[in-house]
Amino acid sequence: MTTLRVGKPHKARSDKLTIYLLLLPSLLPVLLLSVFPLLRGIYLGFTDARAGRNVDVTFTGFENYKELLGDEMFWNSFKIGLIWALGVTVLQFVLALGLALLLNQQLRFRGVARVLSVVPWAMPPVVVGILWKLVYHPDAGLLNEFFHRIGADGLRANWLGDFSTALPAVIIVGVWAGMPQTTVVLLAGLQGVAPELHEAAAVDGASAWHRFRHVTLPALAPVIVAITSLDFIWNFNSFGLVYVLTAGGPGGKTMLPMLFAYEEAFRYGNYGYAAALGNVMVVIIVALLAIYLRRRLREAN
Repeated sequence: MTTLRVGKPHKARSDKLTIYLLLLPSLLPVLLLSVFPLLRGIYLGFTDARAGRNVDVTFTGFENYKELLGDEMFWNSFKIGLIWALGVTVLQFVLALGLALLLNQQLRFRGVARVLSVVPWAMPPVVVGILWKLVYHPDAGLLNEFFHRIGADGLRANWLGDFSTALPAVIIVGVWAGMPQTTVVLLAGLQGVAPELHEAAAVDGASAWHRFRHVTLPALAPVIVAITSLDFIWNFNSFGLVYVLTAGGPGGKTMLPMLFAYEEAFRYGNYGYAAALGNVMVVIIVALLAIYLRRRLREAN
């Protein structure tokens, strides 16, 4: 009996050590590629780090953040980021809901349509950006060629190079690229709505609109909150797609916060200032996630 009592704690410690050793290969990439860069970025945000070899780095406290608060270009990029994130998220949701309702019907070749609807989601952002850059090309683009062929030359424009059309054009691409994932989530939610509810409402004389409003939407409410919240965070944190399309131009009209941080770091070499901007973005994203998780926990309870 005594041997067993001594052996059990030893075996438990041995089992824990084995678990940690098994987790180590998967934890190392996370620590090296996520946690360490995050901590390093937080530290650099409080320094005057600049590009170059053997450059002295001095701790400056909150100087970068004070400069950031008075930087008109930062606030302009923040405003553009909000317009981008809200515009893409709202349009994604509206169009994805309509497509999900259509794909939920008993249509011919429904399986093929569902596969085709997720094709943009399977394409890397760089490929999507290059594709749409060709569509928007002012001289040889498909969009301007279409307007020319229908005799509407007055609608032809330099879509990505004009101050008034650049941001709306980029938002359309963002909607096209991100709509499939929202569609898949909403379609999964629609398939979870019991058909009996629609049948009972139809028997009571409810029209298709009233069934959608009073049966479908309430049942989808948790899914809608979840996917729109996540879409907004993903869109606000976007970089690659807009960088390929416009690189923040023309004249900063599509300069999202992440693009602004990239420019400060890799074009002007202001690593400390760019890291401070990144830290502010991390705080904003964490705050948005906290609001989202709090709402989800309230719904669960």
